[in-house]
Amino acid sequence: MDNPGIFRVAIVGAGPRGTSVLERLLSNQQARGGARLRIHLVDPFPPGPGHVWQPGQSRLFLMNTPSLFPTVVPAPGTEHVGPEPVAGMTFEAWRSAVAAGSIPDVPADDAEEAAALGPADFPSRALYGRYLAWTFAHLAARTGADASLTVHAAEATGLARHDGGWRLELNDGTTLPADAVVLALGHVPAALNPEQQQLQDAAARHGLHYLAPNVPADVDWGRLPPGRTVLVRGMGLNFFDLMVQVTEGRGGRFVPATDTEPLTYLPSGKEPRLVAGSRRGTPYRAKARIKSYIPAGVELRHFTTHAARLFAEAGVQPGFDHDLWPMLHRDVYWTYYSTLARMEPECLKVAPQELLAGLDQLLAEKWEPGNRTLLTRVRAYLAERVSEDRLLDVEGLSKPFSGRKFASAAEYQQEVLDYLDADAEGSARGTDDPLKMAIGALNAGRSLLKKIVADGGITEESWLAELRGWFEPLVEGLASGPPAQRIEQLAALARAGVVQFAGPEPVYQVDPDTGRFRVTSPWVDGAEYSAAYLVEAMMPANRVAHNRSPLLRRMLEDGLVRPKLMIGPNGAPVTGSGLDVTQPPYRPLDRNGQPVQNLYVIGLQLSSVQWGTSIAAEAGASGETGGRTLQDADRIARAILDAADNRSLADPAQARTAVVGSGNQDR
Repeated sequence: MDNPGIFRVAIVGAGPRGTSVLERLLSNQQARGGARLRIHLVDPFPPGPGHVWQPGQSRLFLMNTPSLFPTVVPAPGTEHVGPEPVAGMTFEAWRSAVAAGSIPDVPADDAEEAAALGPADFPSRALYGRYLAWTFAHLAARTGADASLTVHAAEATGLARHDGGWRLELNDGTTLPADAVVLALGHVPAALNPEQQQLQDAAARHGLHYLAPNVPADVDWGRLPPGRTVLVRGMGLNFFDLMVQVTEGRGGRFVPATDTEPLTYLPSGKEPRLVAGSRRGTPYRAKARIKSYIPAGVELRHFTTHAARLFAEAGVQPGFDHDLWPMLHRDVYWTYYSTLARMEPECLKVAPQELLAGLDQLLAEKWEPGNRTLLTRVRAYLAERVSEDRLLDVEGLSKPFSGRKFASAAEYQQEVLDYLDADAEGSARGTDDPLKMAIGALNAGRSLLKKIVADGGITEESWLAELRGWFEPLVEGLASGPPAQRIEQLAALARAGVVQFAGPEPVYQVDPDTGRFRVTSPWVDGAEYSAAYLVEAMMPANRVAHNRSPLLRRMLEDGLVRPKLMIGPNGAPVTGSGLDVTQPPYRPLDRNGQPVQNLYVIGLQLSSVQWGTSIAAEAGASGETGGRTLQDADRIARAILDAADNRSLADPAQARTAVVGSGNQDR
């Protein structure tokens, strides 16, 4: 039996979020003293990397953030995240130390990759997994008499109240008593949506091969045979993992560009023929080649923390379209046109200084919520002074070919190829490219938006219809894309005939006459592709109401937690993607709407009260903005330690606790 003076903590799920909770527990405990902890870490995958970041996965799978960005522990001096860490460092600090040879016992392949990278380069997910494993090992080494640690390589399958606390059931038959639980479950299996289920059922009837949404490292890409056509739905980050794995991963080779020739691809003969489609008809845009996460020179002058705070001080819950977007829209405009004036003055019909002076004066006018008059004046002003082909339509960037009809598949193929080449060239220009700078302003605004949303700063109607309805797809496709090399490689594969593009708004179905998958686009005449293989190039959906996690399903069935119910644009209730929770430290609400004591949530399951929950913590960023995940972990750790201290004072025999956490992506 446990010592009654020890507070028991069970962390179920050992990926980045669980690792951050562990680190914050240890760091806060050391800083304040008091409670003695017995920590149980539960995950079928190795602690640190968890499921998504396994070090043994293909080194061709890249992160979509540069080395300088991610971390699972606070960087020195980070604001609003509690005490300094007892162990660990940011990824970039670790990478630099590995490259310098000051961190021993790192596998040779990882050390070689670390040495080849710079702060602005994009590491493999395998290398990030190695960092996470190293971080966990160093945290584990800091445990001792005041905080012991036991790792359980098992899956949590049930949680129930027991003896004034909790009882956690594992699939290996173990039962762990606990007094408090923190859920940070990361990516969990999910049911298919109705359309996906229909395709899977039809595939089973016709003997076709349907690859459902999945973590890329879990997919057997060998199922896709050489020379066969493979339809791919989705052109986001998972698409690039598939693309590189069945080309370079099968022995193909990319030949560097020269002064006269672009990057080219030499096939191995083992590649399938990919036909890729997405609603916008194009992949996510590449990230700019810059030495920082937000481009140097991007400054939000209108959409600021001060401006956002005024709504709260006035007791107003703003809407995105009416209140927040007009401010950010102005910053995007200014960033774009000031860069255009600096780099391409020949595109202007007036002197650059004249254009910017007038634009600055217009943007400084009060932009009344919901009033489109000023926006109309701004656009008219720019249309008179800027070449038509260089005018910026921010919302239109989400559908680059909107309203255009293509006469043939060949015409569309060439159009996308030109688009890819232009995108790669823009990335190469970095801070000298107007569009990449405008996207940088959007990305800077996204960080502030995450804070506003997490603080309950917009209405539910606006959250559903506006922020998630149109802005999220826009900014994801522009600011969450791959490194530029992936766009260059995709263009090379298109020129080599390995990849073709289905067209905007593609329709996927099983043709009952041929018994094969078929994809068509209403915007491309004569383009119809069929195949026996269809890949959903996307992660499993993050929807708690449709999850297939044994633990989360049982908790929902028992009424221990519930999905968040939100009010949609027409006043009807809408089931949110995440759990219903209190304000930080995010205790879930039970089926009756009551906060569940000593139960906490962190990570993806907060997606109904936070925005961008899958993005890693930004190294050095304040806990109020880019370091929000670390702040969440710190608040949970403090709440646990407060409970431990309070119960020890009241009755030392009752001092026990548990935490549940898991792996997550940076995307």
